[in-house]
Amino acid sequence: MKKIVIAIDGYSSCGKSTMAKDLAREVGYIYVDTGAMYRAVTLFAMRNNLFDSEGNVEAERLEQLMPQVQIAFKLNAETGRPEVCLNGEVVEREIRSLEVSQHVSPVAALPFVRAKLVEQQQAMGREKGIVMDGRDIGTVVFPNAELKIFVTATAQIRAMRRYKELQAKGMPADFDDILKNVEERDYIDTHRATSPLRQADDALVLDNSNLTIAEQKQWLMKRFEERTK
Repeated sequence: MKKIVIAIDGYSSCGKSTMAKDLAREVGYIYVDTGAMYRAVTLFAMRNNLFDSEGNVEAERLEQLMPQVQIAFKLNAETGRPEVCLNGEVVEREIRSLEVSQHVSPVAALPFVRAKLVEQQQAMGREKGIVMDGRDIGTVVFPNAELKIFVTATAQIRAMRRYKELQAKGMPADFDDILKNVEERDYIDTHRATSPLRQADDALVLDNSNLTIAEQKQWLMKRFEERTK
């Protein structure tokens, strides 16, 4: 069975990361959460006070500091899942906060941030056998990926998933605020000048609004088997 690159793109809070992690573990591939990489840069910017009161990022200052940003993935021995490290510190919990969610889109839209992270991502995929999810994996990072999946779901369902996720972690959550954030991120992600979110021409669409985890997993495995035979 040949090794391939699997590119999973789609809207925020569609469960792309969980889906990609599970698929990678199931087929023995390496998983890379690109969204988490952008969240880590956003956390770095927040910690260095690079946002003004309006939520705008000081792009020039961030560009100067980018050489100080080192992102890696470390396997959690207990969960068996990769966790994001920012300059050696595990920041998996911190980057999932609503505050980071509210600031990540403008950071991810900066060309110099995308260029640095895309370079790292492409290096990770040269040996194949990788599952990567994000906003522009099938269109920019791996335009020649053997399997491209575009994930979508209604904004209300995605907001409710995010709400329940934050509640389960004991973190503050307001459904209306989360829904507004989801809709704002959709607009920013699809309208930014650099690498906007869009479905690749050869991507398979997966609308998981009403799918169970088991149904989604079955669908993914069937697509994987078709492409690796």
